[in-house]
Amino acid sequence: MAAEDFGFGAFVAGTASRLLHVATLLTGEPAEPPGANPHAQRLVAAALGTAYARWDRLRGEDPYAYTRRELTVRFARTAWRFHRGRGGLLCRLTPQERLAVVLRLYEGLYEEQVAALMGLPHERVRALCRHAVGTLRSTPRRAAAS
Repeated sequence: MAAEDFGFGAFVAGTASRLLHVATLLTGEPAEPPGANPHAQRLVAAALGTAYARWDRLRGEDPYAYTRRELTVRFARTAWRFHRGRGGLLCRLTPQERLAVVLRLYEGLYEEQVAALMGLPHERVRALCRHAVGTLRSTPRRAAAS
């Protein structure tokens, strides 16, 4: 193993669970029981694979930010699969709302950073987050009917 491989191994050990949580929130899959989030696991594996392939060229770039960007781009390309959540915490949100909320609130990025990642104006990101938070605060229809 090359010295870079040990650096990448430490990176994966330190960030894989957080990246998997981000991917699970994005896909709208449940986190429990283990293995209930196969789409999220595939997204993380693909993003980490890309990061590994570029590892020696990431000098000066934050590897977590690079991998998160890869993860979000891969999610955005396949978001049509996740239009309806699969029982996860954010399953009531559209894929675009999930992406905006996860990056903004869970990952703590500024609106401008989220807008750049999503290719949207920051005003649109603000509106997506506002609508998503309102949806999450409202009572789900099934619970209200009970």
